[in-house]
Order: sequence, then structure tokens, then C-alpha cells
Amino acid sequence: MTLGVRGIVEDAHGQILLVRHTYTKGLFLPGGGVERGETTELSLRRELEEEGGVRVTGNPELLGVFSNHHVFRNDHVLLYRIRSQDWVSCGDPIGREISEIIWCDPSALPEEVTPGTQRRLLEMVEGEPQSLMW
Repeated sequence: MTLGVRGIVEDAHGQILLVRHTYTKGLFLPGGGVERGETTELSLRRELEEEGGVRVTGNPELLGVFSNHHVFRNDHVLLYRIRSQDWVSCGDPIGREISEIIWCDPSALPEEVTPGTQRRLLEMVEGEPQSLMW
């Protein structure tokens, strides 16, 4: 089994953070794989710093655990919400892995947003029923 984390990071204006990776197409919620010896929350904090330039200062809210089997057999993703008062900026993540960061209204997403990202945001913002599949 593989395990990953992603975060819905909100700013004070209700916008959410999306990232574009250098190695794949689309816009994603920042996150990545849980490494050996890490808790899921520690992994989330590391990935948000690396990919989004965001240092979590509060307590992330776990929104759900999702199956991501269509991408990798027996893969799971934990999704967290990080509200505007629970993070600070900690640098510019643009470089080797991230080519762009975007802050956008979760009700008006750019076309390049990946289907899984779009589903999670519709569930959160529009109150859509939660799917257990990423």
C-alpha cells in the first residue's frame, strides 16, 4: 500500500492554493507521499513547505481518506484542510519540482485542475456528497 497527503490551503480571501508540477500536466492541491518514519501530519507539513511555500502553524483538519487506485494500485490519499489563520508563508517553492503556484476561487477553478482536485473542492465548497475515490 502507498499513502499520500494533500492539503486544501485557504487564504484570508477564501482562495485556495494550487500547484503545477514540472513533471506532469494539470493543477493539483499541494501534497505528496508519506515517507518512512513520518506521520501523515508531519508529511503534510513537509510537503506544503516544499510545494507551496506554506508553513502550517495550527492544526490541519482531516477531511477524509480516499482511494486512488486508478493512479496506482492500492494507493490512498488523506486530505486535510488548512484554514487561513493556521499557516504562514515560508518562501518561494518555484524550482525543481514546482513550476507555478496559483491562488484561485474554489468556485471558479481553472480548466487545468485535475479531476480528483475538482471533486474534492466541489465536495467542500458546494456540499456535494463525498466520494471515497480520489
